[in-house]
Order: sequence, then structure tokens, then C-alpha cells
Amino acid sequence: MRTSLKHSPKNPKIFKRQLLRWAQRFDDVVWLDSNGHKDKLRSYDAILAVDAFTSLQTDYHEAFYRLDEYQQVTKDWIFGYLTYDLKNSIEDLRSNNFDGIEHPDLYFFQPKKLFLVKDDSVEIRYLRLVEDEIEADLKTIKQLNGQAGKPASNGIKIKLRIHKDEYFEKVNTMLTHIQRGDIYEANFCQEFYAENRTIDTIETFNKLNEISQPPFATFLKCGEKYLLSASPERYIKKDGTRVISQPIKGTAKRSLDPKEDKLFAERLSKDEKERSENIMIVDLVRNDLSHTAERGSVKVEELCKVYSFLQVHQMISTISSQVSEKIKPVDILKTTFPMGSMTGAPKISAMKIIEELEETKRGLYSGAVGYFTPEGDFDFNVIIRSILYNAQKQYISYSVGSAITAKSNPLKEYEECLIKAKAMREVLEN
Repeated sequence: MRTSLKHSPKNPKIFKRQLLRWAQRFDDVVWLDSNGHKDKLRSYDAILAVDAFTSLQTDYHEAFYRLDEYQQVTKDWIFGYLTYDLKNSIEDLRSNNFDGIEHPDLYFFQPKKLFLVKDDSVEIRYLRLVEDEIEADLKTIKQLNGQAGKPASNGIKIKLRIHKDEYFEKVNTMLTHIQRGDIYEANFCQEFYAENRTIDTIETFNKLNEISQPPFATFLKCGEKYLLSASPERYIKKDGTRVISQPIKGTAKRSLDPKEDKLFAERLSKDEKERSENIMIVDLVRNDLSHTAERGSVKVEELCKVYSFLQVHQMISTISSQVSEKIKPVDILKTTFPMGSMTGAPKISAMKIIEELEETKRGLYSGAVGYFTPEGDFDFNVIIRSILYNAQKQYISYSVGSAITAKSNPLKEYEECLIKAKAMREVLEN
């Protein structure tokens, strides 16, 4: 049982910053922030989970079976992540590329301390409460500096894992696979990295969040490993018997000129290549959801709608299904993972070709971070537009990708990657 208390901070924005600073004293931290986006599907504006009471850490072998067991046994709030490489648990696949971050394939924990922020109120839920512990923690939190810190002065020189000419060669190889009929579409990614450098994780995250203000921002800490994410994409959400997935496919740059910016968004909405990318992934997601859905319940609620974020315009579709109460929550994840927007179609063939052409093990990038509720509902994002950091190894990484289809132009795909990488590069190079 959890002890609950409601708190109404005088300044919710400052309190959120204070919460994240206070959380740094713990080894296990998940911070999820919607940045005020009006998402009708969202249950909370922000969530902080810290201090593991129990936890599950495993490689991909039987990972979903162990997660299902852990979720069923705890029947509590659990927070954590799924790396892209859990694909190896579902299909006969491998991940043999270089890994500079070295996250375990799957990690979830049951937090002792949980803060649920909605509107101007914070619901605090503690497990195994020590008398007056909530009040003592609130006093400590309020004493912390909640003002915006100085910009992260990283000054880090970023290296490319795949250089431009090699990128063109690899995209042309993928186009050959498409022309041969091996795949219709695949998401091809490349890593940018820095070695032997340290960063202030809080200030770097705050700066990335400030210049992006995405609906699925995430700060994750697992000991010496960090995720600083400005993700705009929801992977999947379960709310009762309803399941919703919202893949992103289609990107256009923003402009400071309002007329030009509007033109960019309109062009994206009508772009034949971008729409075909999105529709192919919608079909893939419909098929994935059908594995657990009630017959005839899979629906496309929104197709190829353009949404505008601070850094880019994005084309997003919304697909939903209804599931029986007998369906295990983890089975919904297992039958839809990895998400279609980060793989391709057909999914297994695309993942095999991705592994051959990419130079880096994706790990947490293009995986998901999220949570389960005690009732078995869940909400997970897609880890894109994110900085990964291993403090012990002093290794910094971010990856970006684009969907390659028969109509892809290697130069335009490369330019799209640079648009997506802009926020992370700006934060790190300052």
C-alpha cells in the first residue's frame, strides 16, 4: 500500500525544477514531462519516480516473460525502459554492432517515492513510509534552487560514426534492397558521439528541453548511465481496454518567418513521399495491434496529420484498438515491439538489413521509456531526439535516422538527419 498526500506548490514550474534536482541523490530516476502539451490522451502533466524498492534488470533472453512476471507480482507502479535490442527476444535476430553506452537490455523498478503532477497539484505516493517522510522531503525540495540554471557550457566536439560519403553508399545499398523487393521501407540511423568528455546532466537536459519543449521529455538515470530525451513521439498507451499508438513519419524544418513556416507545414502535409512513409507504417502498426485486439476493433483515428514542435514539423497518425481484459499488458508490448516507426516494413526483413548497414548498436535509442500503473495500464514514448551518456566511461552519444523508401534521395535523407540532430548538437557544442 502507498501513502498519499496532495500538495499544491505556489509555482508549479519552479517546483518541477526543484523536484528534478532533488531526484539526483538517487540511483534510479525516471522523470517524464509533457511540457504543457494539450494531449487528450495524457494522464499526468509530469511524473517523477525515484528510489528503487524492487527492480528487474535483464538481457534480452526471456525479457518479456520476466517483465510480465514482475508486473504481475508487484501489481504496483513500475517504471523503466525497453531497448531496441529486445527484438532479439521476439525474433531470431542479433545485435553485434559497437555499443558505447552499454545499457542492460531491459530495466524496470518499483519506486519508493512517486510524484504525479497534474494541473497545479502534485499527488505524492510513498511506499513503506517512514513517519513524516513526505513532509521532510517536501521541505528539502522547496529549499533547492528552482530557477533556470546557466546554459550547459559543454563545448563538446561531436564526431560522426558514419561519414557523409559512406552514408550515401549505405542508403544506396538499402535502395537496392527496396528495388529487389526485400523491403518497402526501413529506418536507417547513424550515431554522433564524443569520447572522454563529461557533461552536467541536469543543465544539459534542461537546455535540450527548453529549446525543444516536446510532449514526451524524459530524464532517466540508472546509476552512471543517463538518458536526456526530447522525444515528440508516443509509442503506445493502454487505458483500460483501449490501446493507442501514434507513429511519427514525415519531418520538415521550421522557419522564423511565419508565412514560410506555414508553407513548410503545408508542403509536408501534401508531400507524396512523406505520406507514403507514414501510411506504410500505419499499416504495420495496424497489423501489430491486431495480434491482441478484439476482432474488428483496430481503427485509424487520425491519418498523416501535421503537428508543429519548436524544432520541426512532424506528420503523426493515431491508431487504436480494443483489447479483452484477459490480455496481459506485457503481451501488447511484445507483439508491437520494436515500434514500426523505427524499423520498417516488412519488420523482420527491415531489422535484419538495419543491423547489416548501421555501425552502432541502438540500445536505448529507438527503444522506449514509460510506466505501468497498478491496474495494468501503461504509457511509453519512443526514444528519439535524445542524448545518451555513460558517466563512468565518459562517452556521449546521440543518433538520428530517416525512413528510406523507393522515392528516397540520399542527400535529402542526410539533410533530414541533420535537421533532427540540430537540438542535440546545439546543446552539446553550445
